[in-house]
Amino acid sequence: MVIMLLWPCKLLFGVPLFITLFIRKWRKRHMSIYESIENYLEQNNLMPIRYSYKEIKKMTGGFKEKLGEGGYGYVFKGKLCSGSCVAIKMLGKSKGNGQDFISEVATAGRIHHQNVVQLIGFCVQGSKRALVYEFMPNGSLDKLIFSKDGSIHLSYDKIYNISIGVARGIAYLHHGCEMQILHFDIKPHNILLDENFTPKVSDFGLAKLYPIDNSIVTMTTTRGTIGYMAPELFYNNIGGISHKADVYSYGMLLMEMASKRKNLNPHAERSSQLFFPFWIYNHIGDEEDIEMEDVTEEEKKIAKKMIIVALWCIQLKPNDRPSMNKVVEMLEGDIENLEIPPKPSLYPGEMITKDEKINTNEIISSDFSSSYCSM
Repeated sequence: MVIMLLWPCKLLFGVPLFITLFIRKWRKRHMSIYESIENYLEQNNLMPIRYSYKEIKKMTGGFKEKLGEGGYGYVFKGKLCSGSCVAIKMLGKSKGNGQDFISEVATAGRIHHQNVVQLIGFCVQGSKRALVYEFMPNGSLDKLIFSKDGSIHLSYDKIYNISIGVARGIAYLHHGCEMQILHFDIKPHNILLDENFTPKVSDFGLAKLYPIDNSIVTMTTTRGTIGYMAPELFYNNIGGISHKADVYSYGMLLMEMASKRKNLNPHAERSSQLFFPFWIYNHIGDEEDIEMEDVTEEEKKIAKKMIIVALWCIQLKPNDRPSMNKVVEMLEGDIENLEIPPKPSLYPGEMITKDEKINTNEIISSDFSSSYCSM
């Protein structure tokens, strides 16, 4: 009889105790994230303005106009007291003890370059975290180069100028700051365009800062978006991780800009058509075979230059790729001075022939989400 009475008592007092302990542990873990962010902000004299959550809410008019969303959270359009429009990125659940938020504030907060998006301010108030960026009226690059209905048209001259601007922005991150900044997520979604179509590199949530003299860096986790990630992030036998990882990602971006299409065509039957860089390599010396409609000879020449530079950037081994400063030089120079690089490959020891059948699941692909930006 006594034993039978003990079970209801255990349930009566045990369950509430378990729930209380669980809630305390959950609060302690999340408070450690907020404390980590607070400590970092206190220890570093950062340029961006710090806003309260109340101010953020007022700027957005109660979060009325949503510009986009993604795994990071939501982006809303806002307005400063001065009347200037801003893009306010409200972050969702923080990863790695708040490191994604810290990385973005730490990197974007110290950068001032015409081809890097400007971080105006931030908000960290309890679980609320926001980043206030300059507003980019023409959105992200992917919407322009991957326009499905063809309603948006960019001339090759404009695309070429955008490609040089992006290259200059990345070169500044690598070589123009007091610290070397590796972005690790260069892709069309993270290139924003202002009212004059000036490109600006955005989204520093995965970025890492290293001393300028660090040629090889150590990483414990893989970073980036599949389809743009450098092979050394997967294979450690082809070279160390360095600023050349961003060069590879830029090369994949540049190839898509030049072709106005995604690098991967999952509906193709052969590898030479499946992965665009393989197909274009086989036709790089034969312009009339390249599918380019309604373009002048001068535009074909611009596209060819971009493709040759892109092929240099996506070489398998990091040491075979140029630096971003060299990329800028190659893009701004004459095409006659460019040599055709070796054929690119996807994997160490792998060179795919023109008519070889391959498994599409083995090709690096990308998840192109529809959003205003991935800032």
